[in-house]
Amino acid sequence: MTPDHSAIALYDRTARDAAAVVISAYSTSFGLAARLLGPRVRPHVRNIYALVRIADEIVDGSAEQAGMPLPAQRRILDALEEETLVAVDEGFSANLIVHAFASTARECGIGADLVRPFFASMRTDLEVSSHDAGSHDSYVYGSAEVVGLMCLQTFVNAGGSHPRPADPALVDGARRLGAAFQDVNFLRDLPHDVGSLGRDYLGVEGGAGTSSRAEVLDRIDADLDAAGAIIPRLPADCRRAVTAAHDLFTALSRRLRRAGDTDQRVRVPNAVKLGLAARATVGAAP
Repeated sequence: MTPDHSAIALYDRTARDAAAVVISAYSTSFGLAARLLGPRVRPHVRNIYALVRIADEIVDGSAEQAGMPLPAQRRILDALEEETLVAVDEGFSANLIVHAFASTARECGIGADLVRPFFASMRTDLEVSSHDAGSHDSYVYGSAEVVGLMCLQTFVNAGGSHPRPADPALVDGARRLGAAFQDVNFLRDLPHDVGSLGRDYLGVEGGAGTSSRAEVLDRIDADLDAAGAIIPRLPADCRRAVTAAHDLFTALSRRLRRAGDTDQRVRVPNAVKLGLAARATVGAAP
């Protein structure tokens, strides 16, 4: 029997649409930046974000609020990891979000070397409540830097016939941008993470290897500066979106520094976000 190729085309499209729903529901800022991506790469970045978001929800409260105990959360996270790796190998999953990610991974060269560290960091959230410098760096690599590397793979390879490794300078920039994004989120969400989740990622609450807010912000700014210098070397259809995201987190970093030690969640007003996006749209440098 001749396979009906229109069936898999419809399934692929439905999976991409499902991933787009996830990103629009969970992140207005990321969704805004994604809209600045060219059509060659936009669906792939949404596919990556959707899987990352689903895994994050398993460990950050949704599964617990559904009544799932900790061992069950671990089992479902492990199952999601294995389902993802199988789908990348075989090209299909009954889970639409996993299928969307796998299609991106196969086209753009995202392998187990990036998938497994991500899930390892997600498992850490179920097992570790306070981080020192070493465990922080390991966690940030898996939870954020590899996500930046996944996106970089799409920037370099989407639409091509044979995935290839990215330039080492771009790899370093992607890792440092991902690390900056994660540390900004850690610092902004510190009261919630410590008070509600019982997690201290940065050690600023007196944990092992305690860091000061100023030291964390200095590290963030150094990473943002290094990443910003590399953005002009990205493919043209990616630069505007990455510039907008970079500049949004730069604005957050500056507001966190001005706010000092506060329990109030620091945010960038929507009007400022739109202004940053407009600035990036016209091709301004980071």
